[in-house]
Amino acid sequence: MSLSYKESGVDIDAGARLVEEIKPFVTATFNENVLGNIGGFAGGFALPKGYSEPVLFGATDGVGTKLKLAIEAKKFDTVGIDLVAMCVNDLICSFAEPLFFLDYYATAKLEVDEAKEVIKGIAKGCQEAECALIGGETAEMPGMYREGDFDLAGFAVGIAERGDLEARPPLKAGDILIALPSSGIHSNGYSLVRKLFFERLGMKLDDTFEGKPLYEVLLEPTRIYVKDFKKLRPHIKALAHITGGGIVENLPRILPEGLEAKIEKKKIKTLPIFDFIAKYVEEDEMYKTFNMGIGLILVVDPKEVDAVLSQSDGYIIGELAQGSKGVQLL
Repeated sequence: MSLSYKESGVDIDAGARLVEEIKPFVTATFNENVLGNIGGFAGGFALPKGYSEPVLFGATDGVGTKLKLAIEAKKFDTVGIDLVAMCVNDLICSFAEPLFFLDYYATAKLEVDEAKEVIKGIAKGCQEAECALIGGETAEMPGMYREGDFDLAGFAVGIAERGDLEARPPLKAGDILIALPSSGIHSNGYSLVRKLFFERLGMKLDDTFEGKPLYEVLLEPTRIYVKDFKKLRPHIKALAHITGGGIVENLPRILPEGLEAKIEKKKIKTLPIFDFIAKYVEEDEMYKTFNMGIGLILVVDPKEVDAVLSQSDGYIIGELAQGSKGVQLL
């Protein structure tokens, strides 16, 4: 008796159908530099003109256990935005403008409607990040994942001018730290979030929190800061994406030896979700796990502060000073 691939758990026809259904919103992310269409063996992208010595940067990331919440809530339209955000927000910290994005979607059994919503979110994130979604891969792997589960990985490539990078002014004591607010928890700390809300406190996804269903608050997509970066780039010296590890782990990644960041905790505009979690989690743990309401920290020369504040929703949280490389929360 013959056996088919579909009988072993892999439906090639479903994959082909998904490619056809996602074409409209994927191609909506294309620009004049995209070569070819989706469905090929690789995505092509011509380097933009106007660079004398272009440098490419690459970033990759995932969404982590925030996906578990999306699966449990059956809300699939936002985690794709998270995926793009986690990659492109890293790129801009190297002063690279995102060019294009690719995704990897792996699951036990391909549910076309669910996957379509996820990829629609990825396309939406790419449009917000002003980059093209030029390709991806859908892998159906029964036995590798539990039924109903899926995982995501994202890959972004950006571009910068080598001369601009080499001409960037050094950081110095007295530079001002400006926070750009986060939209919520973003995409880090969700193992702790899930354990607290659903195991320790026994809450339900549709419980009300600050006038909204809890799942909507927890699945609020990660803010994408690409447009902010492009607007503020002439006025900033450095920037740090506040992800896993929080402020205390991420901000030192851009500091030279001999400089420390002094941040006044009372100036941080925390969000209600963090204020609630802080009732059950120690302060040190909060600051090394969550963004605490800050998605991006900019380092700005004092004379550029007014320009940054007038063109953004940022606010001052501290400054750089002589000292051991690291962060002091005062």
